[in-house]
Amino acid sequence: MKSKTILFLSTTLFLIFALTACNQNGSKGTTSSIDSAVNKNLDAVFSNYWEENLRLFPFRATFAGDNRYNDQFPNDQTQSFRDTLKTFYQSYLDSVKSFDRNKLNEQNKISYDIFVYEMNSQLDGLKLNTWMMPFDQFNGAPTFLPLGNTMFPFKTVKDYDNWLSRLNKFPAWADSAIENFRKGIATGVVLPKALVVKMIPQMGSMVVTDPAKSLFYQPVTHLPKDISAADSQRLINDYKQIVMNVIVPTYKKLGDFLKNEYLPKTRTTSGLSAIPGGKEIYAYDVKRFTTTDKTPDQLYQTGLDQVASITHQMDSVKDAIGFKGDLKALFNYMNTDKRFFPFKTPQQVLDSFESIHKIVDANVAKLFGVSPKTPFEIRQVEKFREKSLGVPQYFPGAPDGSRPGIFYVPIPDATKYDANNMDAYFLHEAIPGHHYQLSLQQEDTALPEFRRFGRYGAYIEGYAFYCESLGKELGVYEDPYQYLASLASQLHRAIRLVLDAGIHAKGMTREDAIKYMTDHEPIAEHIATAEVERYMAMPGQALSYMTGRLKILELRNKYEKELGNKFSIVKFHDELLSGGSMPLKVLEGKMDAWAEGMKNEK
Repeated sequence: MKSKTILFLSTTLFLIFALTACNQNGSKGTTSSIDSAVNKNLDAVFSNYWEENLRLFPFRATFAGDNRYNDQFPNDQTQSFRDTLKTFYQSYLDSVKSFDRNKLNEQNKISYDIFVYEMNSQLDGLKLNTWMMPFDQFNGAPTFLPLGNTMFPFKTVKDYDNWLSRLNKFPAWADSAIENFRKGIATGVVLPKALVVKMIPQMGSMVVTDPAKSLFYQPVTHLPKDISAADSQRLINDYKQIVMNVIVPTYKKLGDFLKNEYLPKTRTTSGLSAIPGGKEIYAYDVKRFTTTDKTPDQLYQTGLDQVASITHQMDSVKDAIGFKGDLKALFNYMNTDKRFFPFKTPQQVLDSFESIHKIVDANVAKLFGVSPKTPFEIRQVEKFREKSLGVPQYFPGAPDGSRPGIFYVPIPDATKYDANNMDAYFLHEAIPGHHYQLSLQQEDTALPEFRRFGRYGAYIEGYAFYCESLGKELGVYEDPYQYLASLASQLHRAIRLVLDAGIHAKGMTREDAIKYMTDHEPIAEHIATAEVERYMAMPGQALSYMTGRLKILELRNKYEKELGNKFSIVKFHDELLSGGSMPLKVLEGKMDAWAEGMKNEK
């Protein structure tokens, strides 16, 4: 029997199909009235899709600032849930494809193209056996739940009770995840041993004997003042109980399973090609993260070409600096000389990032005409994520501004924090990179919600990586070693193409990848290790950066030549950011239309 969700969906889609058919085949009218009705009906489809999407993915709803489902935690590890998703995506794909694209306005044509692309991508993903590897050290509920302290709205008694209700459903999720891991063991679809070794202590860090020391207890350490004394005491007791009776036993169960049952069955290989169905999984991941039809071989070759080109540029800067020795000697110097590691405390690192923030803020209007309203903060990352994160990370704010966009900085040892990389990190992760792009997208209420909160890696990471090229115009990269570090950042993304494709399609081992990285760029081995393990855990994701950057640079160069003195870098950036994240082919079509419009401007 179908779930209530699917019954509701079917009724909704029946009405939409009827409306669409009526508008396409009904009484005659003017072209403009037909277009208006068709567009209105398509908007209704998009709206209904998003409503159903939030019901199916309540964590997504919370993240988007919609708190209606904050007590929900669906068990997405079950076959029935995957079947529900298949029906959901196929039904909406059929509905949208029933519309005549030629009758849509320009914005809805873009929405149509993105939506069809997304539904096909989701359906393709459901055909794969990735569900047999339900989480790793970066992805999945066990690593995501502790972030609830940051993303959950702890303002009212109901908020606190909703979080308790959500957490109470975690054991069922964990049990299903373990069963899926076991099915993976039986079929040979297992994670690499190197990743599981990192996951076990993550689980162990959540096992405490004193509930007050748990991350999950923290919300009641700063209860709002308008919560009554009776409610406050009840919540404190409830949170102690859930930590000791739900959180600790569940994480212990997961940790024990990983250590005692799963670890002995893990694989010593590094890439997806070593598991059944791995080639198909990687082909899907490549397309999902690049939004192109490029093959692993093509991306691998692009990586090799970019490594050679950027290395040549770095050689030129090395010679200009007057450094005696080859690039490897220069890398060693940049990794060890005390001048590049001036910090003694985490606060000094954070203060230095704040100084960069002020410099960039003072110059950003030269290149961008738009800026987000969402607040922005710089914070040190939580200890439990510190070792696996490796590099700074941006966490988007809430669309209503109630949660700021956060630039998280991992600082396991301030004395080893490399100052040279800080400019590029900030431009990419913060301003004008992720904070600008993601905040502006979420703030654009004219977009259908699936676009406001949609994510395409090639666009998002490609844009943020492109922002690293704007450093000199934004007042940073003043020291030649900082500029050299920015080139090293480019080199790093080129190396990612080589390693991601190499690991998952060409048999490159974890150790080979770490050595390639440390041989070709100025990076400490422990950071290289974390990076390589990230590529192993998130196949294809590392391909998005260079792929997107090269496309944006290609478009900018093309329009500079085509438009001549009509080209405006501010207008180019504003158009690039308008409309939010989208597949690169859709982006190119949108930008080409903008360029045509610019040609006709007087």
